[in-house]
Amino acid sequence: MQDELNQFERNDVWELVPRPPSQTIIGTKWVFRNKLDDQGNIVRNKARLVAQGYCQEEGINGFIRGKVDTTLFVFEKGQDCLLVQIYGDDIIFGATNDSLCKKFSKLMQGEFEMSMMGELNFFLGLQIKQCQEGIYISQSKYTKELLKKFGIEEGRIVSTPMATNVKIDKDEKGKSVDESKYRGMIGSLLYLTASRPDILHAVCLCARFQSNPKESHMSAVKMIFRYLKDTIQYGLFYPKNENFSLKGYSDSDYVGNIDDRKSTPGSCQFLGDCLVSWFSKKQNRVSLSTAEAEYISAAFCCTQLLWMKQTLADYKCSFNNIPIFCDNISAINIAQNPVHHNRTKHIEIRHHFLRDCVSKRKIEISFVPSQDQLADIFTKPLSSETFASIRARLGIMHIE
Repeated sequence: MQDELNQFERNDVWELVPRPPSQTIIGTKWVFRNKLDDQGNIVRNKARLVAQGYCQEEGINGFIRGKVDTTLFVFEKGQDCLLVQIYGDDIIFGATNDSLCKKFSKLMQGEFEMSMMGELNFFLGLQIKQCQEGIYISQSKYTKELLKKFGIEEGRIVSTPMATNVKIDKDEKGKSVDESKYRGMIGSLLYLTASRPDILHAVCLCARFQSNPKESHMSAVKMIFRYLKDTIQYGLFYPKNENFSLKGYSDSDYVGNIDDRKSTPGSCQFLGDCLVSWFSKKQNRVSLSTAEAEYISAAFCCTQLLWMKQTLADYKCSFNNIPIFCDNISAINIAQNPVHHNRTKHIEIRHHFLRDCVSKRKIEISFVPSQDQLADIFTKPLSSETFASIRARLGIMHIE
């Protein structure tokens, strides 16, 4: 704490002045953190005195602040650019020219007392490996810790996180299990889905029963852990290429929930060949047809793609006619037909913005054969062969 106050004085951060009349004073608070390396070891204790409220100006020192992502700052010099992302008091930066990185690093260290951690290899619990082919992101260390924490280091392994022949319901007559432990396991697995989208559907399905978990639900959760035991070193691979096309896949498991017959939409979005977003969540209402369920799923995918389009504008990327791949012809026809009729009048109005986006050429909805529907993995349990195929196409692979 004293080091932090001394640094304020050395950098001449503030000037003591009389309080202006009729002005609200912004308070401060201390924030304490332990800085960890990629092995989980504490490398530094940090204390930061922060203001409870702040004001920043755009365009300081040649940097342009992101309009959508206000923690992003961009500096351009000729054909090159430097991107700076701020998270709390941590800074990640990269550039198209290595000299810009070196100049920025020297500038920051000259202005502030900062520690340069070098090439990014660990951030927010994510292990990051950079190589000539691209970037690997994983949470293998965290996965090992979970297996040890919940006592699942031994025992058999499985090839998928959920069996296709098992239907999970409330199991009201089943034997109850420790609710606190069950919730802890679900919470830990949800955090792991940041780099393991292959377990998302199974985890979200088990998460529905946190209020009164039974032995059958605990067995399903343990199966996810047994799958992780065999795939500890798996993570996301982002290949290095110049393909920056934006696209999405949407699918739905019609009336797949046994208890209330609601459908589960799932979607994923790609930037080039890189999976950057994924989604799986039970609908709030019952769909009256497969077409309706698929149409609503495509609408969810559309909202995510439009948000990504806005965000990517900060990086000077623009997109139109963004494709959504759907394997249901009826849903595609509804999205492309501007005329309301009996088949669509019962669908909530808010979902019809998809049709509006299609008519304005913001979105293009296209047919994809079921065997090429990558969003399948987010809506239902799959056979080992199909699961492994889609997993590989999503870029989830073994990382050395």
